[in-house]
Amino acid sequence: MRDLALAPPSAPHLTGGLADSLFGTAAESPALPVLARRAGPASATWEQVTAAEFRDEVVDLAKGLIASGVSTGLRVAVMARTRYEWTVLCHALWAVGAEVVPIYPTSSRDQVEWILRDSGCVAVLVEDEEGVMTVGSVCTALPLLRHVWQLDAGALDRLVERGAYIPTATVDSMRRLVLPDSTAVIAYTSGTSGHAMGCALSHRGLAFICDTLIAGWGHTVAEPGEQGAVLAFLPFSHVYGLMIQGLCVRGGLLMGHEPDIGGEALSSALRTFRPTYLYAVPSLLEKIYKNFLRTAQQSGRGALFERAAGTARDFAAAQERQRLGLGPGPGFDLRLQHALYERTVYRKLRAALGGRVRRATSGGSPLSRDLCLFYEGIGIYVHDGYGLTETSGGVTMQPFGREKSGTVGRALPGTEIKVADDGEILVRGPSVFQGYVGDAAATRAALDGGWLATGDLGRLDSEGYLTITGRKKDVVITSSGKSVAPAALEQRLRMHPLVHQAVVVGDNRPCVGALITLDPDFLADWRAALSLSGDAVTRAAREENALREEIGRAVAAANSSVSPSESIRVFRVLPEPFDVANGLLTPSMKLRRDEIVRRYALEIDAMYQSRTRPRRTAEPDPSSGWDDADNVFR
Repeated sequence: MRDLALAPPSAPHLTGGLADSLFGTAAESPALPVLARRAGPASATWEQVTAAEFRDEVVDLAKGLIASGVSTGLRVAVMARTRYEWTVLCHALWAVGAEVVPIYPTSSRDQVEWILRDSGCVAVLVEDEEGVMTVGSVCTALPLLRHVWQLDAGALDRLVERGAYIPTATVDSMRRLVLPDSTAVIAYTSGTSGHAMGCALSHRGLAFICDTLIAGWGHTVAEPGEQGAVLAFLPFSHVYGLMIQGLCVRGGLLMGHEPDIGGEALSSALRTFRPTYLYAVPSLLEKIYKNFLRTAQQSGRGALFERAAGTARDFAAAQERQRLGLGPGPGFDLRLQHALYERTVYRKLRAALGGRVRRATSGGSPLSRDLCLFYEGIGIYVHDGYGLTETSGGVTMQPFGREKSGTVGRALPGTEIKVADDGEILVRGPSVFQGYVGDAAATRAALDGGWLATGDLGRLDSEGYLTITGRKKDVVITSSGKSVAPAALEQRLRMHPLVHQAVVVGDNRPCVGALITLDPDFLADWRAALSLSGDAVTRAAREENALREEIGRAVAAANSSVSPSESIRVFRVLPEPFDVANGLLTPSMKLRRDEIVRRYALEIDAMYQSRTRPRRTAEPDPSSGWDDADNVFR
């Protein structure tokens, strides 16, 4: 095995719980604005909340929790979108020593029942009537559940009223009893196969990640002398979202909340809140890029945008070579061209994100190098991060001034990484979880001598930069024994504007195949641009042929990044996307690969059978007969 770690941690030593940082900030800088919320659902005005006001709200709510019997070590679930109240309740629970159990509001009835029962929650806060009905339908199986609070029905206000008689000193006393190694959060894994497992995360583990990032990279969040501002829209139900919340509260950043991640709502929030730093996931960054392209095409400037995007990538790649000591940097012609597009294209793209964003982080799954270079080239460096639920969030970060696109950076100070002989990434450090709730066997299997077996595959280069190549359990093994990690192929496929989702298949098959869904917005625009003549039947046939050719080009582009034996040789376009409602995505938007393969077993069989050819030689290549991509549409 290869072993690598950076310098010792530089983060401050934690002495209490996560709520303490809020109280410390309120004492030292009571007028500092730390939270922001819209004046109304569609308002362009954001009301700021100072540290002192935030602390007072937390104390008042903590009193209500105490009056309701919530105390140290008890667990309370929060099943709501990313809202202002989520942050207030979270810190109130930590202030009384309770443990937070996040649940995605899109979770199914069975998922909700499992998490509430497995964690032994005594209360749950839901957002609306639908949430009340979901929890109500499973209450009989939850003997420990005492309270169901509905956010939109004024539950938090009633809690505050209920606890009005509790002295503030009681909250302070309970907060001071919280130790760094006390459990702060029970975060459930995505459950891509089987039941989700609850990861016990300590106050120390969550604080370590936030404090290390603030200490080493806090200066990159905003321009010198400017308070950093972050728009929180990723789910707090996911450890990535909780990490963002912790970074903002512990780092004194202004945090806005946007519960609706739909296109127009999020776009409006970005333009009006104007964050200085952007936290996102690859699917969102891909969507933003495609929307830029789509808008340009609709205005007749598609070719201009594509030229500008190419220049941005070339410019960023040259900059990267220069900072890594591998080249002289952008040449005169490239700098001139880049300056031209800065005036005509790039600044307009940044304005769509509020105009102040200069750096960003992507997490949850790997981000393509091409996309990293595009954003860096338009003036927004995107760091592709790596972390897991079991590591309280982040594991790696790009060294400032030595960033390398296409990797996820190097291990955070105080965190160790090594890659096993089979390519699995192992992690050790203060942020590693305490174990799976109620599952000692699974905990022992995941932890060996303090090293966490992540289940992810990767490689470390000579300078310690980590590249993620896929998930161990997702590797496809063809009938010829070829192992293929699907992530890179799927990533490249999604870069085509028409491709919405892609799942690589091929276990025990002669070659690699893919199931593809289409982006409805781009599909509509693409159809309109065809302008086909003839009767309906003729137009439909010509459209299908054109679509086959276009998706074939997307497959060919993806194949250019891998060897011939790893290439996609057959594919099928599916009539509907994978989503949470049809059970093919987890609430955290991860693919349920096993369920997808089971659901589309007939389509997969037909996809391979349609391209079978008789063998022409006695000992052919295992992939012979699969030279052309299969264009089978439903």
